[in-house]
Amino acid sequence: MGCSKFSMYNFFFLIMVFSIALGQKNDQITLNDRDSLVSFMSMIVSDPFHVLESWNSSNIHVCNWTGIVCDKRIHRVVELDLSHHSLRGTISPSISGLSFLQILDLSGNLLHGRIPSGLGDLVKLNQLSLSSNLLEGEIPNELGFLHELKYLDLGTNNLSGAIPQSLFCNCSASLQYMDLSNNSLRGEIPMDDHCELSGLKFLLLWSNELVGEVPIALSKSTKLEWLDLESNSLSGELPSDIVSKMPKLQFLYLSYNNFDSHSGNTDLTPFFASLVNCTNLQELELAGNNLGGELPPIIGNISKNLAQIHLDDNLIYGLIPTQISSLVNITLLNLSSNHLNGTIPPELCQMRKLERLYLSNNSLSGVIPSAFGNVSHLGLLDLSKNNLSGLIPNTFANLPQLRRLLLHDNYLSGTIPPSLGDCVNLEILDLSHNRITGTIPSAVAGLSSLKLYLNLSSNYLHGSIPLELSKMDMVLAIDLSSNNLSSNVPSQLGSCIALEYLNLSSNSLEGPLPSSIGRLPYLKEIDVSFNVLSGDIPQTFQASSTLQNLNFSYNHFSGNVTDTGAFSSLTMSSFMGNSKLCGSVQGMKSCHKKKGRHFIITILLSLLITPIFCVVGYPLLLRSRFRNQFASFNKSKVIEDVEQGGGRKEQKYPRISRMQLIEATGGFSSSSLIGAGRYGRVYKGVLKNNMSIAVKVIDTKGGGEISGSFKRECQILKRTRHRNLIRIITTCSRPDFKALVFPLMPNGSLENHLYPSHGLRHQLDLAQLVNICSDVAEGVSYLHHYSPVKVVHCDLKPSNILLDYNMTALVTDFGISTLVKAVEENTNPIDESVTYNSTDGLLCGSIGYIAPEYGMGRRASTKGDVFSFGVLVLEIVTGKRPTDVLFQQGSSLHEWVKSQYSHKLEAMIDEVLQRCRIVQRDSNIWHDIVLELIELGLMCTQYNPSTRPTMLDVALEIGRLKQYVSTSSNSVTEDVTTKS
Repeated sequence: MGCSKFSMYNFFFLIMVFSIALGQKNDQITLNDRDSLVSFMSMIVSDPFHVLESWNSSNIHVCNWTGIVCDKRIHRVVELDLSHHSLRGTISPSISGLSFLQILDLSGNLLHGRIPSGLGDLVKLNQLSLSSNLLEGEIPNELGFLHELKYLDLGTNNLSGAIPQSLFCNCSASLQYMDLSNNSLRGEIPMDDHCELSGLKFLLLWSNELVGEVPIALSKSTKLEWLDLESNSLSGELPSDIVSKMPKLQFLYLSYNNFDSHSGNTDLTPFFASLVNCTNLQELELAGNNLGGELPPIIGNISKNLAQIHLDDNLIYGLIPTQISSLVNITLLNLSSNHLNGTIPPELCQMRKLERLYLSNNSLSGVIPSAFGNVSHLGLLDLSKNNLSGLIPNTFANLPQLRRLLLHDNYLSGTIPPSLGDCVNLEILDLSHNRITGTIPSAVAGLSSLKLYLNLSSNYLHGSIPLELSKMDMVLAIDLSSNNLSSNVPSQLGSCIALEYLNLSSNSLEGPLPSSIGRLPYLKEIDVSFNVLSGDIPQTFQASSTLQNLNFSYNHFSGNVTDTGAFSSLTMSSFMGNSKLCGSVQGMKSCHKKKGRHFIITILLSLLITPIFCVVGYPLLLRSRFRNQFASFNKSKVIEDVEQGGGRKEQKYPRISRMQLIEATGGFSSSSLIGAGRYGRVYKGVLKNNMSIAVKVIDTKGGGEISGSFKRECQILKRTRHRNLIRIITTCSRPDFKALVFPLMPNGSLENHLYPSHGLRHQLDLAQLVNICSDVAEGVSYLHHYSPVKVVHCDLKPSNILLDYNMTALVTDFGISTLVKAVEENTNPIDESVTYNSTDGLLCGSIGYIAPEYGMGRRASTKGDVFSFGVLVLEIVTGKRPTDVLFQQGSSLHEWVKSQYSHKLEAMIDEVLQRCRIVQRDSNIWHDIVLELIELGLMCTQYNPSTRPTMLDVALEIGRLKQYVSTSSNSVTEDVTTKS
């Protein structure tokens, strides 16, 4: 019995010793991982968000470091995620010591240097993402031997050289996602017959320098859903045999390569036949390949799920097959810039979901089918640069969503249908270079929805310029040149306050040129040449600070013209054909001066006035100056904010050349990209004087809309000055390059802080959120109430709010802003509750933030911004994106908050306090703050615009709340704790 008892004691002793030894081993394993991570950290030279702060603490276990996840069973690091934290440095080779690592995500940083080949030793790795960095050099061949890898993303870097064959041939069938796009990779796609990626679902190789044919071995990837080879130099025949074996294919992008069609680039039938098996296909892009052949009837047999077809910029000829109308779910069809002929088949009008149709720059003839009036979703119709004839259909008036109608450069005849005035959403109307006769209908001239341009030039229009044209107060350009218009130029054109370009040349206009046009605040170009205008050229044109190009030639103008102001850069070519003009402009005859009599009168007046001034005027002047100084000293804070930084005087910006911007941004490399949007991309950069900048490069290929966005944003930024609006450093504008240069905001956008990436634990506290709301309200209030020209922002959302060094919020992105007429101080405010014949605000904004009235026939208004601000406040409080609520709950954010208001409000407030690191509620101070924000958000998002407060009221209300937070902060300091 004693031996048995002794044996039992020995047994427990051995177990204890084994446990201690195992624990020491586990500690040693974790210590090894710690050494690898510390070595990795040593290569990081910049950590602006302090995400590696916990890594420096010896009191925090490695498994609790930011971005680290451990397997608690084996005490090893299995996940390292430091994505989107703006880390700068290189990737240490020591990271290969994390031998149990399964997920490595360093995307969205500023890491440079080469990808360590040692990553190939991480044999358990199944997710690797290094995208959106500054990495360079070749892709290590060793990555191809990661047999458990499922997800590989190296896109948007500066990688070069050939793609390692091991990626395509040695990776196991588990690889599902491969993104090597937007680099400088060259050579062929390295797939031999023995290569097989049978599990691959996504292959993205776009925007590289790849050559050769698409390898036939890719046909083994039968599960492929997304194939993007766009913008390379690939050649050979379209890969019919490959895509025919991809039944799950949804997105196929082959645009801007050098592909041919079958039979020496003459037969497209085999390729479209191969797509018949792709029953899930949604988007097909083949643009810019110089493909030849006719569109085959079999195009109507491909996927009924197809939503977009891009076949533009090719050599396709022949008729448009009627069978294409079988694709009933098409929303975009682009056949522009080909050699199509024949008539436009009326069957196209059976595609009832069609939103955008591009048939421009072909050889189409015949009439425009009136059945287009039945395509109720049609928003853009471009039939320009064809041989179309006949009348403009009246049925366009039936298209409630029509925004852009481009019919220029055809042979259309007849008159402009007055029914076009019923297209209340029309933004662009271009009927130029046709054979249209008659007068300009007043209903069309009164289209207040036009916000980009009206072009009726080079027709046979006659009569006077309609007074209703003054209703186009948002339009940027009007071109009525080369017609037979007569009578006077209406002074009411001075009401088109957003106008930048006006061309009335080559008509028979007479009488004086109205001075009101010269006062237009954004006018840059005016051409009134080849008319019979008379009288003096108004001084308002010379005094304009925006006018750059002027042409007054071949009229009957008279009087003295000096070479000052806007005329300082003009030559005689701008005034030719006006025999009664004289002045100091180079090449112009001098004006005769009657010196003697005027000299004597001047001397006598000076002798009379001088003593009077000394006795009476000088004391008055001193008194006036003293009064002005006193008034200036006592200006309110609101006025200081309005006029801060130089007031309304147009700023003289420093010259920064395109070459300097290229150098600052590394050649606008993808690694410098920090944002992309509707009108272009934003890059970060550093000038030679070490100034950090953000460069917004406008996509000049986007046509008039993009150009209009650039001009609009330039003018707004130049003329608005407020501490809560982004300031502009300079602009760079050339015909092929347009950019805006801003200071780089070190704390990014509000969106980055509301929705921090995995591992980021330093979220904004409640006091900071109140301050940000106050800053945004002040900035928007200025735009609505104090700006020289009232501005409706139209797109308030977290990504358009930037945070500077002091976490001060600045409103940015005025690309789709709307200008409204200024309201005089002594007049009644505009009644913004009335219904306008326009829904030009319908798409001005982002889903979830757009005011409901924009979808009910009302113009963009300040009350629309109030609504967007209210959504923003509720988003800040709840931490929920409006789109997430829309998709998950089926209701808008403010409706969801309102539904919680009566019985679930306390639970919502508790969640907010917990998220904002408030662990106690001393005297319910923080509870009251959250409640005030919720109520303010609901007040701003009321359904009826007339019941919403103004932004001035909102700014005052939230200013009081900000002051309340500031004065109460001492009593609640102990309630605010920061999570480690």
